[in-house]
Amino acid sequence: MKILGIGNAIVDVLCRVDDAFLSKNSLTKSTMKLINENEFRNLLNDVKIEETVSGGSVANSIVGLSQLGNEVGFIGKIKNDELGQKYEEGLKKEKVNFLYDKKDEPIPTGSCLILITPDSERTMCTFLGTAGKISDKDIKEKDLKNAEITMLEGYLWDEGEPKKAFDKAINNSNKVAMSLSDLFCVERHKKHFLELVQNKLDIIFANEQEILSLVNTNSFGDVISFSKRIKKEIVITRGDKGAIAINGDQVYEQKAKQNLKITDLTGAGDLFAAGYLHGVANKMSIDESLQKGTELSSIIIQKIGARL
Repeated sequence: MKILGIGNAIVDVLCRVDDAFLSKNSLTKSTMKLINENEFRNLLNDVKIEETVSGGSVANSIVGLSQLGNEVGFIGKIKNDELGQKYEEGLKKEKVNFLYDKKDEPIPTGSCLILITPDSERTMCTFLGTAGKISDKDIKEKDLKNAEITMLEGYLWDEGEPKKAFDKAINNSNKVAMSLSDLFCVERHKKHFLELVQNKLDIIFANEQEILSLVNTNSFGDVISFSKRIKKEIVITRGDKGAIAINGDQVYEQKAKQNLKITDLTGAGDLFAAGYLHGVANKMSIDESLQKGTELSSIIIQKIGARL
């Protein structure tokens, strides 16, 4: 298997809203907020659903990789309930090996309300459900060893059982990639993420905000210096400034595509990571990998949802 993803198994519920809806519900645009089941149901009562899809950040990347013809797998914790069934079927339809045996859990399958405003930004309200309870027991060593690259997401990291799952994945994988996922995520777990980035991971995906926060700076020059110092492969998306990869002492840059009709930014980073990892897994150069990531993210932001 080329790439195994381990992440939050979340059913994405996509809805269009106006800015007033965000204000009314005290939501910060273009961030992710964790909510409980009651909050999720209350928000759901006030919106019209456009689409429901098997999501989660790493799952989106893995589906993108599958659509590019790579043999891929995914591990994420779901319950044996209606949403869990939908989730598994959605991934299998995309030719993803779903490597988790679902069972009856005390908590339902996780879901994420993706609120798309007229400016195409997306604001996410996530009820993690049983997804956030993943543990080392949910991951088989042989699946990790069978994959050339294991991809993890910052969203998944938490003290307790999820941390054990992370440790098991990192200790038994041939190569580990991880996305920092979200600015709030980085700020909440900064010390741990810094330790992972410096000592445990091979490839790191971040957007500009996330990496600036991790390095504790306002200067992108400091980010470059930090990346060169730790000698890892750090890949950063910078919106209309394009994307950059730092590997050892080398810095590679890719311009953003111009004149795009942006519809929805959901999955832009996930699909960028898919394109980049497609390049890595298929022995393409860093420049070619950056190009592939940029190409995929450019396609995805011109449509609703995170599926090519």
